[in-house]
Amino acid sequence: MSARVTSITHLRTAAKRREKVQGANSRLAAAVLVLVGILTVIGLGATLSASSVLGLLEANDQLVFFKRQVFWVAAGALTMFAAIKVPFSFYRKVAAPLLLISFGGLILVEMFGVSEGGATSWIAVGSFSAQPSEFAKFGVVVFTAATLSRKADLLEGFWHFLAPVAASAGLVMLLVLRQRDLGTTLVIGAATVGVLMASKAPLRYIMTTSLLGGGLAFLSAVSEPYRKARLSCFLNPQADPLGACFQLTQSQLALGSGGIFGVGLGASRARWSYLPNAHTDFIYAIMGEETGFAGALMILVMFTMLSVFGIAIAHRSSDPFGRLLAAGITAWLTAQAVINIGGVVGVLPITGLPLPFVSVGGSAMVTAMGAVGVLINIAQNSGGTKARA
Repeated sequence: MSARVTSITHLRTAAKRREKVQGANSRLAAAVLVLVGILTVIGLGATLSASSVLGLLEANDQLVFFKRQVFWVAAGALTMFAAIKVPFSFYRKVAAPLLLISFGGLILVEMFGVSEGGATSWIAVGSFSAQPSEFAKFGVVVFTAATLSRKADLLEGFWHFLAPVAASAGLVMLLVLRQRDLGTTLVIGAATVGVLMASKAPLRYIMTTSLLGGGLAFLSAVSEPYRKARLSCFLNPQADPLGACFQLTQSQLALGSGGIFGVGLGASRARWSYLPNAHTDFIYAIMGEETGFAGALMILVMFTMLSVFGIAIAHRSSDPFGRLLAAGITAWLTAQAVINIGGVVGVLPITGLPLPFVSVGGSAMVTAMGAVGVLINIAQNSGGTKARA
């Protein structure tokens, strides 16, 4: 009789524990959704201000870029909510096709790509353009996570570790680098490292691969004249303030003029053709100018919170694939935010990356929001913590 009572007690305790874990995971999912929603709304407000002058100059419509961005936010939101409904285990089954689609898109760019801002990363059909390298970020993360979770017990063998990484991240990064897009290459590399760090791969393999990748990135940075100029401007912005360093100089002037609380919403002076790409890669400078150090710091805090919540989701996932996938998505979004903001404020070289959920851009918005939907689904379907797999 006592054994039966003890068994019932254990069952009740386990049920309460599962209920507690599920409640915590639901709160994590809700927190991620709220953070992304706030960042997106802030981005729309910043777009309205940052793009108005350019809209008047290019299309005689100060709302033209804002209206496009509203469309892409709506498309991104639909993608995110659809991804929330799809069990994350589905992506494990389609990992190889996703990677092949990524390769296909990048090869199409090689054949029919359109150049913009020094990079040839877009495919244009009429007035519509898409950037396949944005989708490739997701394809690489999914394939690497699926392969490493399946090979968890074999990763002590160097070739079992290297083969999936080289076949996915390595080849995709080479194709993206051929498009002269070093920023996206770095983000894909960071996302891959995020997956590796959450896997059972030996640290010595991860460090070796990361150092090799970093060395190749540096060689790429100094091999192209325009990248070398950006690196020189990072080291000394005053070397050519009216030439190669003009964008960084104007960005820092905009941020500095914002002071503590900013010049006021919609009152930016840098947007009046002083700061190139004010509504895309350098929208953070406009936000800093209009809302000051306080507003700029708030954006940093929100991205930091998003990173912390993503790491927590990965850590709490009981499914090895879910954990690696969450880690890769979190590393991708965090690295992109860090590289963008670092370039805008001058603590990192400029790479031409959009700020997730904030900068104007269709492919980046839809892909990033879709990835967040997958992250939320992992949180909702996590059974609790488990040892590394």
